Amino acid sequence: MSGFDIRREVEGTKGRYVLHHEGHEAELTYSILSPTHIIADHTGVPDALRGTGAGVALVTRLVEDARAEGVKITPLCPFVNAQRRRHPDWADVFAV
Repeated sequence: MSGFDIRREVEGTKGRYVLHHEGHEAELTYSILSPTHIIADHTGVPDALRGTGAGVALVTRLVEDARAEGVKITPLCPFVNAQRRRHPDWADVFAV
């Protein structure tokens, strides 16, 4: 998963993590409910990046930032929710 360039963009009550790799873009979008609570809405990974770990890298970055900033995540996105179940060590950042 290392080696991916992931940027966070925030505009108003919406945010996203954007990953660029070999000319392709993957993203994880979220909505900001409050300074300490977000909803992970959607993870989009193009076919060209499937199987590369791009989606997991996006969720990992989301979790790392949430933990560092004291933010709770509601995992509306099915992919984020599946990763939450696979990583019980992330339980501290999920509001479920």
